[in-house]
Amino acid sequence: MHIPSASSLGQSFRLCRQIFFPSKIIVRYSQYSPKYIDPTFNKGELEKLEEDGGTKVRAFVPVKAARNFEHCSLFYDPLKFTHVIMKEGKITLARELLENTFENIKRIQLEKYYKANDEEKLKIECNPFKILHQAIENCKPAMQLIPVKKGGSTYKVPMEVTDSTARFRAMKWLLRAADEREKKKVRLPEKLAWELLSAANHEGKVIKWKQELYQQCEANRAYAHYRW
Repeated sequence: MHIPSASSLGQSFRLCRQIFFPSKIIVRYSQYSPKYIDPTFNKGELEKLEEDGGTKVRAFVPVKAARNFEHCSLFYDPLKFTHVIMKEGKITLARELLENTFENIKRIQLEKYYKANDEEKLKIECNPFKILHQAIENCKPAMQLIPVKKGGSTYKVPMEVTDSTARFRAMKWLLRAADEREKKKVRLPEKLAWELLSAANHEGKVIKWKQELYQQCEANRAYAHYRW
């Protein structure tokens, strides 16, 4: 008696599905038809649309509803660094710590600004938001090591990192470096302010950890083919 193989059974199943369900296509469900366009919630983009006359065209086109995290508030920050600081759901405490960190950064930078010359003043950044974004951008790793088990052995395989994962890892590194500072009596906002300023200038512990990670990825490049 001939027993069909698994591959032949799979082919026959796919053939029957094409015969009996020819129009069945698996797609991601959406409540909007293709006629709807994405919303524009950024004030800069809205001003460009008004200058180009795009608002008159969009007035007669259906627009999708904006999501709960899409808004044009001046206090909106997609980094959500407050959620990384937060522990046990204490969002108010995390927000206060971040505000105190920004206050310390502003104070340190203003002291440098008033003591500097006219040429040096142009190079000093006093906006804490820009310093935070620059520090996280400098600390974002482009590679990571993933443990992969092959033949009873576990290898650390270098792989690329997505932008969201790299951003999250940079923020966690900054908090860890601030916690590991030598001064025990200094509060977190002061230590975090110094770490952010150091990282914004390509200095500090986090930059060193990033370089060490790249060295480990370079040493394990022979196992790169194990990621498939």
